[in-house]
Amino acid sequence: MDVVKVIAEPRRREILRLCWRSERSAGELADAFDITFGAVSQHLKVLRDADLVRVRREGTRRFYRANREGLGPLAAYLEQMWAGQVDRLAMLDEAAELGDPST
Repeated sequence: MDVVKVIAEPRRREILRLCWRSERSAGELADAFDITFGAVSQHLKVLRDADLVRVRREGTRRFYRANREGLGPLAAYLEQMWAGQVDRLAMLDEAAELGDPST
């Protein structure tokens, strides 16, 4: 499966971002979106099939974590992209606190 095609879908990238640093339950991941649990489950299946997320079962619950190794060199790119977004949000928040009208 072509990893670039899999992560080209924005919701799949967001799922990866959410479970990048820590394990997340399927319910937690689904709660982050305005789509059905079933749709999120389908995205998780595509990510699992591409070996981009790992799943751990605990009873009836499933927990997901990004498989950085599965992304190869794209892992560093995604991490850098997400860090840039966080930096931009922090700047906007700081400007809003200072009352900067340019934000």
